[in-house]
Order: sequence, then structure tokens, then C-alpha cells
Amino acid sequence: MGSRERKRAALNEKLQQLRAATNSSALNKASIIVDASKYIKELKGKVERLKDAGTSQSSSSAQNPLPAVTVETLERGFLINVFSEKNCPGLLVSILEAFEELGLEVLDARVSCSDVFQLEAVGGENPEHVDSLDAQVVKQAVLEAIKNCSA
Repeated sequence: MGSRERKRAALNEKLQQLRAATNSSALNKASIIVDASKYIKELKGKVERLKDAGTSQSSSSAQNPLPAVTVETLERGFLINVFSEKNCPGLLVSILEAFEELGLEVLDARVSCSDVFQLEAVGGENPEHVDSLDAQVVKQAVLEAIKNCSA
């Protein structure tokens, strides 16, 4: 019986790790697995969008020097992705200043500035910010910030 209990404890531990990795609030096994499945689908979608943005950027890099910028509307804010083969000094600061001007608070961000510039940020609307923003306004502000930085 000790072996069965160890296996059950190991399985429960792995389920809790899966629950934490997918930010699931589910309590039972089936719901945790369903949440993980949804999370994986979301990640696959993000990968495809980033691939598409990278492909369109590399095919049009001679015509359009601006990086690929995608903005998705979330429940309370936006998911902003920026990819550029060129990295200019101050680019991150310029983008963050644009967020601030829009009244967006950076809730989560991942940035790489080594060879290429990559930014994935979740920006939430400041409750004191009265104007409602849409994805196109955010995208234009980010593109303008990039343009100002590289000028």
C-alpha cells in the first residue's frame, strides 16, 4: 500500500505544479487538466501570431523599417508584442513612456534587447484613466514611440 500512496502523492504534486504553471484556480483534477489544455492552446496561438509577425517583418523589412507590433485586447487591458531586428538605445524607455501617456500600467513584461528587440507586455488600464482605449490606439502609440526613438 505504501507504493500506491507514494504514486498518488506524486500525481497530486504534479497536478499542483500544472495548476500553478497555468494559473488555474481549479481544485479538481479534470478542471486542472481542462485549464492546462486551454492554456496550451493560447500559447500555440501566441506562437503562431509571433511567427506570422516575424515572417511578415522579414519579408517586408526592406520596404518597412518599423518592427512588427501586435496588440490584442484582453479583459482588462492589452497584450502588446513588439519584434524588431534592429535595437536602438532607449527603445524600451520610449515604449514604456508611450504606455504611461496612454494611462496603461505595465502588469507583466518580458523583454530581450540582445541581438534583436523583443517585448511582450500586458498593460492594464489605470482605473483613474477615463478614456477607453482600443487596440489600434495602443498600436499607433507604440509605433510612434519606436519611430521617435529611431529618428
